[in-house]
Amino acid sequence: MKIFVKHTLLFTNRSLLNTIRNPFAFIPNMVISLFFLFVYQAGLSGIAELPAFGGASYLAFILPVAIVSGAIGGAGGAGQSLITDLENGYFSRLLLTPASRLAIVLGPIIAGMLQLLAQTILILLIGFLMGLKVVTGFGGVVVVLLLAVGWGLAFAGYSVGFALRTKNAQAAQAGTFIFFPLLFLSTTFVPYDLIEAGWLKVAALINPTTYVFEGMRAVMIDGWGESDIWKAFIVIVLFCIATISFAAVSARQAVSRG
Repeated sequence: MKIFVKHTLLFTNRSLLNTIRNPFAFIPNMVISLFFLFVYQAGLSGIAELPAFGGASYLAFILPVAIVSGAIGGAGGAGQSLITDLENGYFSRLLLTPASRLAIVLGPIIAGMLQLLAQTILILLIGFLMGLKVVTGFGGVVVVLLLAVGWGLAFAGYSVGFALRTKNAQAAQAGTFIFFPLLFLSTTFVPYDLIEAGWLKVAALINPTTYVFEGMRAVMIDGWGESDIWKAFIVIVLFCIATISFAAVSARQAVSRG
């Protein structure tokens, strides 16, 4: 176990260094997330006066969209990092070492998660500068960070798994960005009760992104007594199990093919 942890930390550190050396791999994603925050707050904040909002701040309502969109975009970095290793032959050389195959896969996944943590902290800081209020205080901020990190971990697992399956940078990127429609088939701009189209209500109900949005909004707007918080964590845990398992199976298949 100690060797496995050591190998995982080693590959995580390598992935983080690669990210730092190539900041333009994540800066555009950060800019897009902040763009969502500024534009939606500026253009749609007036609808917070509707009774369904109950006087809640639209900034607190829309901020999870910026965080989750960052998670989806940032998760692609984990897969792209692995694609680079596959294309230059480094991944094949790693398979010749005694390093754990799971550690090789977990390194980029954890690095992507830590990148998202830093990104989410920055988004929250900018949100506070814009006047964001979190009714649950510091504890609520911690919950938002945990939800963001968990969601990013799940998407990083999918990104790595898809990269191992396709071994193609363009295909891996397309496989990640296919999840962006989930942002808009959800309670992205208005509460569930204000969604008019029946098909969109159904899509939002079965969309896991909805529960992440509602969990973050609950701690920022409503308080600790909301069941949406636990629903969000349950959805994220299930999603993490599914995607990291997908990445592990893809890694085993990549090894057997190699």
